[in-house]
Amino acid sequence: MVKILLNGCLGKMGQAVEACVNSREDVMISCGVDIAQGDKTYPVYNCFVDVQETPDVIIDFSNPLVLDDMLSFAVEKKVPVIICTTGFSEAQVQRIRDTAALIPVFYSGNMSLGINVLIALSRMAARVLYDSFDIEVVEKHHNFKLDAPSGTALMIADAINEEVGELQYVYDRHAYRKKRVHNEIGIHSIRGGTIVGEHEVIFAGHDEVVSLKHQAQSKGVFAAGAVNAAVYMKDKPAGMYDMSDVLRNA
Repeated sequence: MVKILLNGCLGKMGQAVEACVNSREDVMISCGVDIAQGDKTYPVYNCFVDVQETPDVIIDFSNPLVLDDMLSFAVEKKVPVIICTTGFSEAQVQRIRDTAALIPVFYSGNMSLGINVLIALSRMAARVLYDSFDIEVVEKHHNFKLDAPSGTALMIADAINEEVGELQYVYDRHAYRKKRVHNEIGIHSIRGGTIVGEHEVIFAGHDEVVSLKHQAQSKGVFAAGAVNAAVYMKDKPAGMYDMSDVLRNA
């Protein structure tokens, strides 16, 4: 039985993770951390310094502001951490990478199995098409999402950039008037309604367009991925991990 500390347990993703855990017999939530107030069947603390339990893993669906306290707790307790929060600064991402030298750190901007397949397909398509196709990424999310572009859109762009190299990320075309440069990759954000998450990668060539698209129908797909990662990460050695490691061991 894998004991989970759920950071952000009272948020929407925290509730989705809890529902996923309740449907399984190999995991349990031993405690939670959240700045909000609420009752659960497990202890909920407002900050990590108050936590009494020592979990097997931490699942984090919270806020970038909590990162330092969470990583300090994880390092002190030698607990693997699954970071699913997005919107980190470059300095925070570096802190995550530095922490992976001390404890196991699973870091992914999207926990969905399907989106990680989309990223793999985008790599393949970029490798074949880039010389004669322009590449654009469009992401859509609900009107409560704070960060833009999404962490997943940046994951997709970064994966494509690793294949072709030296891409210029363009987020706001209305800020200048000039012809599109081939080595650009446009990243566009749409916010509205209750859209859970949609990502499309467009390869536009001469007289033809190739489009790869993923739509999340519920938050449950991200919760299931996080719980699977938690089971995978228990007792792993220090290092940086992501969903590709889980997929290879599926």
